[in-house]
Amino acid sequence: MTSSKTLYLYTTLGCHLCEQAKQLAWPVLEHYGFRLQEVEIADDEDLMTRYGIRIPVVARADDGAELGWPFDQQALSELLK
Repeated sequence: MTSSKTLYLYTTLGCHLCEQAKQLAWPVLEHYGFRLQEVEIADDEDLMTRYGIRIPVVARADDGAELGWPFDQQALSELLK
């Protein structure tokens, strides 16, 4: 069972923007008590279709609300409130 305090990061190997998104997200995640779970989109054809040209994308586990790159800490805070 996935915790409602989980934020998914849709990513793929070698995504430098995804690494930037992770670094930006850590302080916000810690503040709101969320954990980050990376999801490799290359392993799933549906995810590749949905996110292939949009990554990095973060999504709440509890309600599916998404935020696509580029985003900043303020926008991520709004998503996690």
